[in-house]
Amino acid sequence: MTLPYGKRTMTKNNLILGMALTDGYGNLRGAWRAPNVDPSNYVNIEANIRYAQAAERGKFAFLFTPDFPAVRADVERAPISNIIEPLISLTAISQATSRIGFVATGSTTFQEPFNQARQFKALDVLSHGRAGWNAVTTSDPAVAANYGRPVAERTERYQRAHESIQIVQALWGSWEKEAWIKDQASGRFADPSKLKPINLQGEYVASRGPLPIPPSEQGQPVIFTSGGPSPHLLSIAGRYASGFISEVWTIEEARAQRAMVRRAAEEAGRDPDEIKYIVGLMTTVAPSVREGLDRRIAIAGDTLTAQVPHLAAMLGVQLQHSQLDQPLTPEQLAAAQASPMDPRSGPALEVARQGWTVRDILAHGVIDYHPVTVGPAEVHADHLQEWFEAGAADGFWLSPDVYEDGVDAFVDHVVPLLQERGIYPTEYPGRTLRENLGVPELYGLDPRVTSGEDS
Repeated sequence: MTLPYGKRTMTKNNLILGMALTDGYGNLRGAWRAPNVDPSNYVNIEANIRYAQAAERGKFAFLFTPDFPAVRADVERAPISNIIEPLISLTAISQATSRIGFVATGSTTFQEPFNQARQFKALDVLSHGRAGWNAVTTSDPAVAANYGRPVAERTERYQRAHESIQIVQALWGSWEKEAWIKDQASGRFADPSKLKPINLQGEYVASRGPLPIPPSEQGQPVIFTSGGPSPHLLSIAGRYASGFISEVWTIEEARAQRAMVRRAAEEAGRDPDEIKYIVGLMTTVAPSVREGLDRRIAIAGDTLTAQVPHLAAMLGVQLQHSQLDQPLTPEQLAAAQASPMDPRSGPALEVARQGWTVRDILAHGVIDYHPVTVGPAEVHADHLQEWFEAGAADGFWLSPDVYEDGVDAFVDHVVPLLQERGIYPTEYPGRTLRENLGVPELYGLDPRVTSGEDS
């Protein structure tokens, strides 16, 4: 059932902030051993509630939970970098918060559409319209083994994703907005003519429906997707997503990707402003850059030493572990060049040219998964503002180095600067995730998107 497309509920041109919520510790490998961190936080929902409440105090639009439902091989020395179970954990957190949204990752490859639709809409209703679904495909053999299936080839994975998302959206709209009567006097609970099966059959997935869950305050969850801008993923994002979570290292790269994402939305018949391009940033807030680097060095431990060969390959120079506490020599700097095979190489070379030691270069996070900002509030605010005003991002999803004090440090010191500069809201624009992202209402399938075939 397709209902009329809703009115747009847009915010003014404000920066959007989200926060990754992973394992209860932080993004640094040694965060679980940091001072004042309870090593049991992996299963301590109270800790994640504290971090969510701190982010909500900072007017963050959403929490984002990546998901890798398998055990990696390095658990002897490092925690399982995953929230214990995204939807269950976020449901608990939703009852202790009132405005912040919840974007949970769910695989279209291994989950059936009916289960996906049921779980995410339940979270949306229980949180009063604050849920989002990061719809991803999965190709990791370790994950596939947990579901007892082989890894499907790319075309199959993305065709199944198209079918799954359409079925999920149709199920979300199958309980129409006026279906719930709740008339105790007459004894009428619901209008059966407004609660109908969807009867959708694809090549890989199907569902009869209906889904017996009414709409939330925002209608239905917001769809996100994440990853690099492959044609397959852009096809998904352009047709269905209101948020695109990315991994980029330079403003130029981000602007180019954002343009591709927006163009994909236009090609699907949508307004490109309806899809928000969100880039990653890892943060260490400290009184000075030197103190921030020292904090990261103390927490990361031997991890930095192990990264020396990787840094050498990125810069195209020979580096020895004996040089760890020395800067690159003039000869090394003259010979160094950014590897065209690694987008992190350019930023790494910029840090090296500032005269930092090899250990400090690595402590700047040049081999991390996203750009890293280290130091006082101005460093972080300048980075966010520069990217935002350059059209490189509509928002950022932040990964603090250590949750226990890193979230509060960002909220207490960086957020006020962003607000003073007029690029970040001082109050939540609304109560739902759609309102706080500035994306339009939608219930059921989007009538403008006429083709579900992958391109």
